[in-house]
Amino acid sequence: MFENIKRTLIGKPLKTLDEGGQSLSKTKALALLSSDALSSVAYGTESITTALLAAGAVALWLQIPIALLVLVLLAAIVMSYRQIIHAYPSGGGAYAVASENWGAKAGLIAGGSLLVDYMLTVAVSASAAADAITAAFPATLPFTVPLSIIIVLLLTGMNLRGLRESANFLMVPVYFFIVVMVSMIAWGVFQALTGQLPYHAAAKIGTSFSGLSLVLFMHAFSSGSSSLTGVEAISNAVPNFKKPKEKHAAATLATMAVILATFFGGITFLSYWLGITPNSKSTVLSQIAAITFGGYHVGFYIVQFATAMILAVAANTGFSAFPMLALNLARDKYLPHLYMDRGDRLGYSNGILSLAFGAIVLIMIFHGSTDALIPLYAVGVFVPFTLSQSGMIIHWWRNKPQNWVVKAIINFIGAFISAVLVITLFATRIEHVWPYLFIMPMILFMFLKIKHHYMSIGKQLRLQYLKNDNAERHHYDGATVIVLVSNITKVTMEAVDYAQSIGDYVVAMHVSFDVNPKKELKTSTQFKLDFPDVRYVDIHSSYRSIVKPSLSFVDAVVKQAEKRNHSVTVLIPQFVPKQPWQNILHNQNSLRLRAAFAAREDISVSTYYYHLSE
Repeated sequence: MFENIKRTLIGKPLKTLDEGGQSLSKTKALALLSSDALSSVAYGTESITTALLAAGAVALWLQIPIALLVLVLLAAIVMSYRQIIHAYPSGGGAYAVASENWGAKAGLIAGGSLLVDYMLTVAVSASAAADAITAAFPATLPFTVPLSIIIVLLLTGMNLRGLRESANFLMVPVYFFIVVMVSMIAWGVFQALTGQLPYHAAAKIGTSFSGLSLVLFMHAFSSGSSSLTGVEAISNAVPNFKKPKEKHAAATLATMAVILATFFGGITFLSYWLGITPNSKSTVLSQIAAITFGGYHVGFYIVQFATAMILAVAANTGFSAFPMLALNLARDKYLPHLYMDRGDRLGYSNGILSLAFGAIVLIMIFHGSTDALIPLYAVGVFVPFTLSQSGMIIHWWRNKPQNWVVKAIINFIGAFISAVLVITLFATRIEHVWPYLFIMPMILFMFLKIKHHYMSIGKQLRLQYLKNDNAERHHYDGATVIVLVSNITKVTMEAVDYAQSIGDYVVAMHVSFDVNPKKELKTSTQFKLDFPDVRYVDIHSSYRSIVKPSLSFVDAVVKQAEKRNHSVTVLIPQFVPKQPWQNILHNQNSLRLRAAFAAREDISVSTYYYHLSE
């Protein structure tokens, strides 16, 4: 039943040889990996104007120089990540760059920041989409959190079906949003230049005012830079592109940057020209749409619909980039190796499921509030930006390729502005970003503990082929098998028969209680009749414990086996119900016994399964 549901929701398994068919073209990759970055224009300009409004409407002219500075940062970041794509084509992005050039700890900070940031990407996008739904249908306002979780679950199911299918789905809302935004901005700018939209700016550029300060400027700049979140996703997902992977990934990144710059610059210009001020009833983008299209007509509603759609699917950038970053961390032994496993549809399904779980937890913790999530979201982006771009400066210095000085200058500009933004966010938004200071040490500790574990077991399991340093070998003269017996059934009888086929000496052990002595005597008598050549031992337990008496008996048998130079195997009989759900109806003593014996180094534990037919 479960398998049928899985096939219906996810689809039939794909062969490993079908992997090439899951690779992305530039057109599909743009839809799959740019939705987060493009959706940020819905709140980027608004974040700037909201911050500036604290000093009065006269301060709104600052959105123009701030927007230009954001575009400079975008250009530096994009050129840097294009270089990263060619220099580190295996993916990993900021994690790979920081690890190689700054060292493992810096790489882990970059990687851990991005892992959390992708969870925040999904949480923010799902919450924003839920806000759009509740704005359209006010009756659903009490269900904001459940709606956000449902959106995450829907995107999870879509991504589990594979890259190609999720890209096919995303092409519609992403390209629809692009067409709508291009139409609105082009029409609005045309009307402004031809005088059809009068100049209504609150103040001319350069107007001085009493509240003007560096703190105000940097606060607004850091808020507007949230528009750059998601730009790094393409560098993490290079292996998902069609060949030549680096060329297609770099071209897709450039295309996305041009579109993002056009949208952000156009929306900011129209916001300034029209004198738009944010308010609780209408977003900056919706006000621009209403004025540009002459009121609340068809054009306005198309913009609203397109914006709601792009916000809903923006989370998918995280679903594309998180599994690839987790894969790189797992390869370096900083995350469990299960993140290297491909699912039925050739996607890294464990990464997808982990991302969905983390996003749902964040939604529940922050109650689906995008205002509370965005500052933390920005820190998680700009810390890796700073590390990756400064790391590329070191990369160019070491390798000194042609024009390396120019490349290093580009990286320096991006690294410097990103570092300033990180400092600004901590200085001005500490009440929102403090969890980063708590989460990152925990993540680093987890990474290092996992690495230590893998290195430790590798050292213990590795065979040494050097002279006089061979692995210890055991040459046994026989085998002792202990069969755990609860009562005389078909399971017990077949288990004892099997034990005799593999063991030179077989002993059956039964743990009895004070409840029914006659039953225990009957069990003992019946066993001796059926297996007269097998030693039967009845261990009495006054405290109804099975595990402790079993361990004590095994200790005694092991001592005797060592004298004979025998290996010792504990065989645990267990019947398997036909339906999985029926397991909960039965006493799981076998599970407890296996868990107790697993810590023993001097025995092997085996299970004899008897499958029920009804």
